[in-house]
Amino acid sequence: MTYEKLSNLLKVIADPSRLEILDLLSCGELCACDLLEHFDFSQPTLSHHMKVLKDTGLIVYRKDGNKKMYQLNNEVLKEAGTYIGLIARDNEACVCKSMGKGECVS
Repeated sequence: MTYEKLSNLLKVIADPSRLEILDLLSCGELCACDLLEHFDFSQPTLSHHMKVLKDTGLIVYRKDGNKKMYQLNNEVLKEAGTYIGLIARDNEACVCKSMGKGECVS
Protein backbone atom coordinates (compact mmCIF):
# COMPACT_ATOMS: atom_id res chain seq x y z
CA MET A 1 0.00 0.00 0.00
CA THR A 2 1.36 3.41 -0.89
CA TYR A 3 1.53 6.32 1.52
CA GLU A 4 -0.93 8.19 -0.70
CA LYS A 5 -3.49 5.37 -0.62
CA LEU A 6 -3.14 4.94 3.14
CA SER A 7 -3.49 8.69 3.63
CA ASN A 8 -6.69 8.71 1.54
CA LEU A 9 -8.13 5.80 3.53
CA LEU A 10 -7.35 7.54 6.81
CA LYS A 11 -9.00 10.76 5.60
CA VAL A 12 -12.14 8.83 4.70
CA ILE A 13 -12.19 6.96 8.00
CA ALA A 14 -11.62 10.21 9.93
CA ASP A 15 -15.20 11.33 9.20
CA PRO A 16 -17.31 10.33 12.24
CA SER A 17 -20.32 9.21 10.16
CA ARG A 18 -18.21 7.05 7.86
CA LEU A 19 -16.38 5.58 10.83
CA GLU A 20 -19.74 4.71 12.37
CA ILE A 21 -20.91 3.14 9.08
CA LEU A 22 -17.78 0.96 9.07
CA ASP A 23 -18.45 0.00 12.68
CA LEU A 24 -22.03 -0.99 11.84
CA LEU A 25 -20.84 -3.04 8.87
CA SER A 26 -18.36 -4.84 11.12
CA CYS A 27 -21.43 -6.65 12.50
CA GLY A 28 -22.22 -8.02 9.02
CA GLU A 29 -23.78 -7.16 5.71
CA LEU A 30 -26.47 -4.44 5.75
CA CYS A 31 -28.65 -2.74 3.20
CA ALA A 32 -28.76 1.04 2.85
CA CYS A 33 -32.23 1.10 4.41
CA ASP A 34 -30.86 -0.56 7.58
CA LEU A 35 -28.02 1.94 7.76
CA LEU A 36 -30.32 4.90 7.17
CA GLU A 37 -32.50 3.91 10.15
CA HIS A 38 -29.46 4.32 12.39
CA PHE A 39 -28.61 7.88 11.33
CA ASP A 40 -30.32 11.22 11.51
CA PHE A 41 -29.48 12.30 7.99
CA SER A 42 -31.07 12.06 4.54
CA GLN A 43 -30.77 9.27 2.00
CA PRO A 44 -28.67 11.49 -0.33
CA THR A 45 -26.22 12.12 2.53
CA LEU A 46 -25.95 8.37 3.19
CA SER A 47 -25.45 7.78 -0.55
CA HIS A 48 -22.60 10.29 -0.54
CA HIS A 49 -20.88 8.54 2.39
CA MET A 50 -21.35 5.13 0.78
CA LYS A 51 -19.88 6.36 -2.51
CA VAL A 52 -16.80 7.70 -0.73
CA LEU A 53 -16.37 4.40 1.13
CA LYS A 54 -16.82 2.40 -2.10
CA ASP A 55 -14.45 4.62 -4.09
CA THR A 56 -11.66 4.04 -1.57
CA GLY A 57 -12.35 0.30 -1.52
CA LEU A 58 -13.29 0.17 2.16
CA ILE A 59 -16.67 -1.39 1.39
CA VAL A 60 -18.14 -3.54 -1.36
CA TYR A 61 -21.73 -4.18 -2.32
CA ARG A 62 -23.90 -6.64 -4.15
CA LYS A 63 -27.39 -6.29 -5.50
CA ASP A 64 -30.15 -8.32 -3.93
CA GLY A 65 -33.28 -7.56 -5.94
CA ASN A 66 -33.76 -3.82 -5.69
CA LYS A 67 -31.53 -3.49 -2.62
CA LYS A 68 -27.80 -2.91 -2.39
CA MET A 69 -26.21 -4.99 0.33
CA TYR A 70 -23.02 -3.48 1.76
CA GLN A 71 -20.17 -5.15 3.58
CA LEU A 72 -16.65 -4.34 4.69
CA ASN A 73 -13.80 -5.03 2.32
CA ASN A 74 -11.73 -6.86 4.90
CA GLU A 75 -8.75 -7.22 2.55
CA VAL A 76 -8.32 -3.44 2.29
CA LEU A 77 -8.87 -2.93 6.01
CA LYS A 78 -6.39 -5.67 6.87
CA GLU A 79 -3.79 -4.22 4.49
CA ALA A 80 -4.20 -0.74 5.99
CA GLY A 81 -3.97 -2.13 9.51
CA THR A 82 -0.86 -4.11 8.64
CA TYR A 83 0.79 -1.06 7.12
CA ILE A 84 -0.02 1.07 10.17
CA GLY A 85 1.41 -1.70 12.31
CA LEU A 86 4.67 -1.60 10.35
CA ILE A 87 5.15 2.02 11.34
CA ALA A 88 5.02 1.10 15.01
CA ARG A 89 7.30 -1.97 14.94
CA ASP A 90 10.79 -3.07 14.12
CA ASN A 91 10.14 -5.05 10.98
CA GLU A 92 12.01 -6.21 7.91
CA ALA A 93 9.65 -4.16 5.72
CA CYS A 94 10.26 -0.95 7.69
CA VAL A 95 11.46 2.02 5.68
CA CYS A 96 14.39 2.36 8.14
CA LYS A 97 15.90 -0.81 6.67
CA SER A 98 15.82 0.53 3.11
CA MET A 99 17.45 3.77 4.28
CA GLY A 100 20.36 1.83 5.73
CA LYS A 101 19.46 2.86 9.28
CA GLY A 102 19.49 -0.74 10.46
CA GLU A 103 17.36 -0.48 13.57
CA CYS A 104 13.97 1.13 13.87
CA VAL A 105 13.27 3.38 16.81
CA SER A 106 9.92 2.32 18.27
